[in-house]
Amino acid sequence: MISLHIVEKGASVTSVSKSGTIPTWANNEEWTGKVAWMRADLLSSQETLDSAVGTPDAVVSCVGVVGTDADELLKGNGNANVAAFNSAKRCNPNLQRVAYVSVSSEVDACKENWLPEFFNGYFEGKIMAEEAALNAVDGDTKKVCLVKPTFIYGGDSFGLLPPRVNYEYGSGVEELLMNPVFKFLADKTPGLIKVALMPPVCVDSVAAACAVAVMSKSDLSTLDGTDEINAYSGQPQSTGLTDALTFAKEKGIEFYDWAKVEVPKAIDTIKEKADELQK
Repeated sequence: MISLHIVEKGASVTSVSKSGTIPTWANNEEWTGKVAWMRADLLSSQETLDSAVGTPDAVVSCVGVVGTDADELLKGNGNANVAAFNSAKRCNPNLQRVAYVSVSSEVDACKENWLPEFFNGYFEGKIMAEEAALNAVDGDTKKVCLVKPTFIYGGDSFGLLPPRVNYEYGSGVEELLMNPVFKFLADKTPGLIKVALMPPVCVDSVAAACAVAVMSKSDLSTLDGTDEINAYSGQPQSTGLTDALTFAKEKGIEFYDWAKVEVPKAIDTIKEKADELQK
């Protein structure tokens, strides 16, 4: 998704992944032909990784894992990103822009008292990655954009591991939780309850924010939470709830119009059958 948004801005894009193939959801899309799909394990040899990375002017990382193994969480969120950013710096010591998809401060605030201990590996990994992203541009904070969502939704399927919520459902939840009443409740509640009441963000907004950041000529900053990500990305406001209500209303009207005609017909037919049986 990030590759798509950057391609649309006219940049040359290289996508590095374990498979090195076009993702299933993008099969047959014309824009995929403008991307160099490279295969590399971020934790493989430096030579292999550097060869795949090339000499980028900017780097975006959305690498991350979830699970219950603290070591794997640290490796997948921390070590893998550190390797990627270090490779980019080796390949181009004058790297101009870095964007990294991290985690919101509200979720991070839950790690002490609200989440199981193994989650520490997840948050420690995110910290490692953020530091590596900054180091890739020699500590210049104006060249780093940390995109920090609470929960990302999108696509057309649900899932548990990793957690996934499809676009239609997620869009409805986002619009609902954007309501000032829910925002007020979120501000007044603690921990995971607060996070649960905060609106999720669409994957399109996250991808667009990363694309804007690495293509921007202005100073970069941290985007913490759905409001800041949406505003920066320029994506339209979520209308999932409104769309669902409109759809239900339209279907209700269609059913009423159908019933107004067909129900009297059915009643007349039943009466005719009843009269025939009485003869």
